[in-house]
Amino acid sequence: MNSNYAFLFVAIVAEVVATSFLKGSEGFTRLWPALASMAGYAVAFYFLSLTLRTVPTGIAYAIWSGVGIVLISLVSWLWFGQKLDAPAIAGLGLIIAGVVVVNVFSKSVVH
Repeated sequence: MNSNYAFLFVAIVAEVVATSFLKGSEGFTRLWPALASMAGYAVAFYFLSLTLRTVPTGIAYAIWSGVGIVLISLVSWLWFGQKLDAPAIAGLGLIIAGVVVVNVFSKSVVH
């Protein structure tokens, strides 16, 4: 994995962690989860900005948001007990397929 995608991976994980804490902050009424959420988003945006030095913005954002959606959906299902019905699972599968298509077939992606 080159450093561009290592930075993007860190950005994605930080965003998923931040969003998880955002739920726990209960609308920013709980201090520590709110601070953890803000710190996570700061890390996410910093590492996303490092990725954007070499990866096209649209490609990086598509991967960041797509993988982030799938991961936060899994976190929500596993930790928060939120249910995923068949259409949600199908939609998440399409998001994964889209990220794979962009990464494998697009000439816009830095390999």
